Amino acid sequence: MIGRRAGTNRVGMRRDDSYLTRFVDSVFSLFRLAEFEILFVLFFIIAYVIFKDLTARPEYNRILVEKPGGSDIWPF
Repeated sequence: MIGRRAGTNRVGMRRDDSYLTRFVDSVFSLFRLAEFEILFVLFFIIAYVIFKDLTARPEYNRILVEKPGGSDIWPF
């Protein structure tokens, strides 16, 4: 218990810890191991949801679709 308060890593799981404590410790160790990848994927999911929300509104959709100077090289 003192090792956790001091911030030191535990080498192994103790047998007298409860299943809930071991489960929570393993989840936190997995998060520490893959923290960058989790945050990277979470960033793209949040950006996708925001962009999808913006393009669903008609006033923003006109900005993304119509060209202000009339027809250009592209026919649409």
